[in-house]
Amino acid sequence: MKNNKEIRTRFAPSPTGYMHLGNLRTALYAYLLAKVNDGKFILRIEDTDQERYIKGATDIIYNTLKETALIWDEGPDVGGRYGPYIQSQRMPIYKKYADELIKSGHAYYCFCDKDRLEKVKRIQKMSGVSAKYDMFCRNLTEEEVQRKVDAGETYVVRQKISIDGATVFEDVVFGRIEVENKTLDDQVLIKADGMPTYNFANVIDDHTMNITHVIRGTEYLSSTPKYNLLYQAFGWELPVYIHCSPVMKNMTQKLSKRHGDASYQDLIQKGYLSEAIINYIVLLGWSPKSDREIFSLKELEKEFNVEGLSKSPAIFDIQKLNYINGEYLRNLDISEFYKISLPWIKKEVKRSDIDFLLLAKVLQVRAEFLDQIPEQIDFIDKLSDYSTDLYVSKKMKTDKRSSLDILKIILPKLQETQDYSVENLHDILVGLAKNMEVKNGYILWPIRTAISGKQFTPGGAIELCAILGKQEVIQRIQKGIILLEQVLND
Repeated sequence: MKNNKEIRTRFAPSPTGYMHLGNLRTALYAYLLAKVNDGKFILRIEDTDQERYIKGATDIIYNTLKETALIWDEGPDVGGRYGPYIQSQRMPIYKKYADELIKSGHAYYCFCDKDRLEKVKRIQKMSGVSAKYDMFCRNLTEEEVQRKVDAGETYVVRQKISIDGATVFEDVVFGRIEVENKTLDDQVLIKADGMPTYNFANVIDDHTMNITHVIRGTEYLSSTPKYNLLYQAFGWELPVYIHCSPVMKNMTQKLSKRHGDASYQDLIQKGYLSEAIINYIVLLGWSPKSDREIFSLKELEKEFNVEGLSKSPAIFDIQKLNYINGEYLRNLDISEFYKISLPWIKKEVKRSDIDFLLLAKVLQVRAEFLDQIPEQIDFIDKLSDYSTDLYVSKKMKTDKRSSLDILKIILPKLQETQDYSVENLHDILVGLAKNMEVKNGYILWPIRTAISGKQFTPGGAIELCAILGKQEVIQRIQKGIILLEQVLND
């Protein structure tokens, strides 16, 4: 999508709380489209809906974009040629353009109160007619309007949409779309409190900020003809539209915080990496030209193309996210993984006499996200009661009798040695398997079961022995012997 005109995209969130994954994906696509074309990515805060405004939500927007490295070229905090970049600070601009539309006959004052509008809506519903404004004030004379204004009557400003013809536009993803004008509503442009509506403000802002490409969700497809009629009323050039299909929980439900679906902040709190989240959500509705799935942001700044965007809704797959996040965790330098995993390790492990670095090494291979860590190591401080059925493994060809025999053979060897390093324990245990002419698992499975009481552990018997230390290992193997003898003697 290279051309001579500088490509300018924008992310224009409302400060209404957490960062929805769909919102973050919109920001990512807008950012990447700008970067892949050497353009500009603009951040604009759309805060005209004061009823939904949540204190601190603007900081959530800033922090999320910074954490994910989606750094804007222009915005409220960095400035730019086309500011202010906060809608509530642009009120004179909206009034100016609203007045222009009224003068040109493309907008009008509406004095209908809430009760009348509700009554009209009820009648339309009972009649099976689509709810829309009935144009009651559309043809008021200038004298009638002035008399009502002078009398202090409350009013809004509505867009005057022609009831004839159709509005046609091209969307990069969905192609040619045509809507009959008679189906469109005379939408409110300026509310009774003087604030612009979202639909009006974003058109004015996009034009005055020289936005060339508008990326947003398909929920705005139905409003786009009304936006285009505003552009035409002013004689402005239309932007390129790129509407993205929604991110879905399943084939029928959108992701929703109200229904317990995760936001970006929720995923971070569960120990997902921001880089992995970005990598995953770029694939929610976009397909690269190759089968590759793991991309850094810098790589995406070169690889992204709008041709890869899909019309089909994207299904949020937590297993796919886990896979990608696990890949990122495993690719970290061990010192970095140790640093970020230690707080999660210490949520569960209160002992101070273990090798935390070695524990981090075995966890790095297994963990898909950091919140999994406490559950995986809940045996470190205390061995819980477990069933001796865990000693039975078809794969390792062990049963309770063979496991008891192995534990009795290995116990004195582990009591004798003072060196509980991985290297020395490997020599002892693997050496025993070699001397007995059995596979390593035949020896290691009973030991791992005895010291962990779990079927699945991060790391094998050798690493776990080194982590737990001699005293704890001896006590747990002795307990395993006692449990197996009790079961076998019953």
